[in-house]
Amino acid sequence: MFDFSIVTQWFDGLLRNTLGLGDFWAILIECVLVGVLILVGYALLAIVLIFMERKVCAYFQCRLGPMRVGPWGIFQVFADVVKMLIKEIFFVDKADKFLYAVAPLLVIIASVGTFSFLPWNRGAEVLDFNVGIFLITAISSIGVLGVFLAGWGSNNKYSVVSAMRAAVQMISYEMSLCLCLIAAVVMIGSMQVSEIVNFQTGPWNWLIFKGHIPAIIAFVVFLIAGNAEANRGPFDMAEAESELTAGHHTEYSGMGFGFFYLAEFLNLFIIAGIATTVFLGGWAPVNIGVEVFDNVMNYIPGIVWFLGKAFAVVWLLMWVKWTFPRLRIDQILKLEWKYLMPLSLINLVLMTVVVALGLYIK
Repeated sequence: MFDFSIVTQWFDGLLRNTLGLGDFWAILIECVLVGVLILVGYALLAIVLIFMERKVCAYFQCRLGPMRVGPWGIFQVFADVVKMLIKEIFFVDKADKFLYAVAPLLVIIASVGTFSFLPWNRGAEVLDFNVGIFLITAISSIGVLGVFLAGWGSNNKYSVVSAMRAAVQMISYEMSLCLCLIAAVVMIGSMQVSEIVNFQTGPWNWLIFKGHIPAIIAFVVFLIAGNAEANRGPFDMAEAESELTAGHHTEYSGMGFGFFYLAEFLNLFIIAGIATTVFLGGWAPVNIGVEVFDNVMNYIPGIVWFLGKAFAVVWLLMWVKWTFPRLRIDQILKLEWKYLMPLSLINLVLMTVVVALGLYIK
């Protein structure tokens, strides 16, 4: 498996030794380059996910989806991006202009910040702190504030109702998300993203295999709660078009709306990426203990494994969205507080017992 830290160390040596730059300029150039790469990757993944969403939706509805702009409609998303960039950005009368303007920024900052923690390959972890899982949950929760401020600052009754629904839903399902991640941390013994993936390298070492029943329960609950956290169907009551027009971003246009739109799709990928990292081995290849097979699998780059697993989870979540009908808000909250959260608490105790007694697969 290729270690990307070789490239980063070479580039750092190029700046410091070959070009003779000091620490300040070397670190500044590296940070700017990493930031640009993150934003480019964020934008490209958004384009892929939007096109994928339309095609998956069309498949489940026995349609073809976008077909006119470019071969198989692949340029339709680019046309939509151009249209969004040139649309007029307006401010609503009697709205709180500060809250109205800052809300989409909070949503996109939370999304990009969480996105930066995803480990793409060995040695390609952008943010790799020893409390990485804690920071992921902390930064992602900023998005709740952005959604609520968007509804409150818009001075629109539909937006306010949507924001209240979204805030209650997202805060509620964060409980189950965190409990599932805590259960995984109990098993792994570290909150550092790179250590979590390194723990799962080797034959049958993915967490859902090593932790068996409690790990599988945590994985399933995490996907359900993550779907709700991202306001995806069937948990999209906060954006129910038949009741609330466009939800909390009804009064937004141009890139104000675009930030909410991008964050919604990338949050889907972020949930899939975290699930891949914590439960499915991240960039670790499929190893089954057969030397010839494992050697072949190890030649496949880690980023291919990570993207393959993450998009498989994304496709599963899209399948769920376009299969099940939208839940009512009382059903959404009942599912969390009466079923998922108690199950997550019991599962956390079960995982602790499994680890304490050494009952996991070694």
